[in-house]
Amino acid sequence: MAIKLYQFCISHYCEKARWALDYKGINYQTVNLLPGQHVNTIRKLTRAESSVPVLEHDGQIIQGSGHILDYLDKVFPDKPLLPADPDLQARVLEWEQKLDEQVGPALRTWVYHYFLQRPRVVVPMLAAGTPFYGRILLSLAFSRVDEIMRKWMKINQKTADTSQATLEALVKELAEIYQQRPFLVGDQFTRADLTACSLLAPLFQPPEYPVPWPKPGRVPKPVQAWLSEWQTAIDPIAAVYRQNR
Repeated sequence: MAIKLYQFCISHYCEKARWALDYKGINYQTVNLLPGQHVNTIRKLTRAESSVPVLEHDGQIIQGSGHILDYLDKVFPDKPLLPADPDLQARVLEWEQKLDEQVGPALRTWVYHYFLQRPRVVVPMLAAGTPFYGRILLSLAFSRVDEIMRKWMKINQKTADTSQATLEALVKELAEIYQQRPFLVGDQFTRADLTACSLLAPLFQPPEYPVPWPKPGRVPKPVQAWLSEWQTAIDPIAAVYRQNR
């Protein structure tokens, strides 16, 4: 059975799953969903949460980027994303958990707080990969989408400021490590590096990411200013992405 990845193109957690599939050379089909309308599709598959990514393979339904990486390493063991050494494995998984729980939500909260104020910029990214009418539907319902996203993700100025501080601390930490060595743990690329670089990819807008990135002039000014200030710290992370993606 063909492997299907149910996703939002814009989601950095979905990029984590896409990258793992591509890294292992696995053929798969993406099912691009429209935020909001995705709920029924995902709940029918999972009988539980409506979050993406979700992988479907041989009757198995795997939800969540971390669980998907577990599954891929088990079923497709070539090019493993975990080192063989148990101590290194523990360090890799510790990094992944930290990044998943801190970097992912912080970036999402900070970016969306500002981009949701620019509907004409954010709608094409949210609707990326869906049929042409997805963009129209999202535009028509945007005020409701904005309300739901802010409520669900607890997005406001206060949480955006807190998220920015979290993001700065972690970007600085990662940049310092990558300036000294090529990988976070050991001497090989692992799911720790994959997680770090995929979750932070929106900061450097790589072409492998299947969304129409906005031109610099259309990026909200607070985000523009921050990216300019932090470019030197972002560059080593972007380099790891380019070298391994």
